[in-house]
Amino acid sequence: MDLGLEFARCSLHGAPRRTVILLDTNSLVWLNRGHPRARRPSAWVGRLYASPVSLLEIQLLIEVGRIRLRAGAAVGDLVADDRWAIDDPSSADLFDRAIAIAWTRDPFDRLIVANAQLRGWRVATADGELLERLGPDGCLEL
Repeated sequence: MDLGLEFARCSLHGAPRRTVILLDTNSLVWLNRGHPRARRPSAWVGRLYASPVSLLEIQLLIEVGRIRLRAGAAVGDLVADDRWAIDDPSSADLFDRAIAIAWTRDPFDRLIVANAQLRGWRVATADGELLERLGPDGCLEL
């Protein structure tokens, strides 16, 4: 059904725009595992960050058997990886911002988007809904 709404898709095509990037949970896992979908980020961004929200989501996904990290790796290893830093937003600010993000029912997506918006960063993602809702100013498509 066409409601006449159009959202701009983001792309890595064209001149790279160096910026601070918040990795969504999938992109963090892909980078950790060396997945081909995760392009070498240094070519198109400045500093990479991960949200503590992604660490919790990854732990829950491991516990239910939905994902695995590299052999022998644990969520704590993601914190020490020098390819990115773990952001530390105020939880009150994070939840306050997430409450206003009413277009998704995924609590992790809400919190990750809120984290990026609080900082004025773009989200590296392959999630179609995030790509549509955030547009090229809010995301980088993996």
